[in-house]
Amino acid sequence: MSSFELTGRRVWVAGHRGMAGSAIVRRLERESCEIVTADRDELDLLRQAEVHAWMSASGIDAVFLAAAKVGGILANSMRPAEFIYENLVIETNVIQAAKDAGVKKLLFLASSCIYPRMAEQPMHEEALLTGPLEPTNEWYAIAKIAGVKLCQAFRRQYGCDFVSVMPTNLYGPGDRYDAEGGHVVAALIMKIHAAKIANSPTVELWGTGTPKREFLFSEDLADACVFVMKNYSGEMCLNVGTGRDMTILELAESVARIAGWKGTFTFDRSKPDGMPRKVMDVSRLGALGWSAPSDFETGIKEAYRWYEENVASLKN
Repeated sequence: MSSFELTGRRVWVAGHRGMAGSAIVRRLERESCEIVTADRDELDLLRQAEVHAWMSASGIDAVFLAAAKVGGILANSMRPAEFIYENLVIETNVIQAAKDAGVKKLLFLASSCIYPRMAEQPMHEEALLTGPLEPTNEWYAIAKIAGVKLCQAFRRQYGCDFVSVMPTNLYGPGDRYDAEGGHVVAALIMKIHAAKIANSPTVELWGTGTPKREFLFSEDLADACVFVMKNYSGEMCLNVGTGRDMTILELAESVARIAGWKGTFTFDRSKPDGMPRKVMDVSRLGALGWSAPSDFETGIKEAYRWYEENVASLKN
């Protein structure tokens, strides 16, 4: 197994204010490395010359590329050009600049949505590019596939130690809580909390509630990313998840239980369900020695607590 020590390294977390990036920063605080971050007013990742100049002057040893434009089904369907363009530009700018600056290792965060819509379940890494994508997020998926392929191409042509991971659906502190841009867990936390405060007897779910999804606590993702950075060097992208899934209705019921809301759910069947099932085969990462340490209940409790203290409290 490969070994890349972080001790004494200057480690840049690109996208440190996002859910995944902020979790990686917290996890790196347990390592003996120098954590480097750059706010948007200091470094615009959409501007190639800025990224190259900043990288060449910063002496970065390792990069966690967590910066991305992210959102749920609604955001993807309303702003497809933004999702494909901005993600492509961020990836190409950072990966090329990392190579030019002599960065020793880079880890790129892709997404489980890059798999074909009807991929065999659980989804294994070899399923990539074997079928059509899910239409509700294909723009984001295509950009993320390009990022994975960039890392593979730079490894083949230039010998760069650039690796990729494919996280499943994330939730946790720092998630994006807005009606258009939020992922499913954040959207449900918002809806159910609002129903609790308003004493509303019902909450409407998009679609049928039957699609099955896998969910990963952001702190566990961060732990996996650090593990992969230190212990893996290969062209194959690695799945990161729990290997366990649940229906959207089961997810909603879990959030309701934790929030203390006792109403009932209705369904807007005019809205899309997305992929019928999406769960990862995580055996490759498991064979390297990592598995998700948090149980679902613990993670959702922490996500809901963070929302109450950092988002909901500001609206009251």
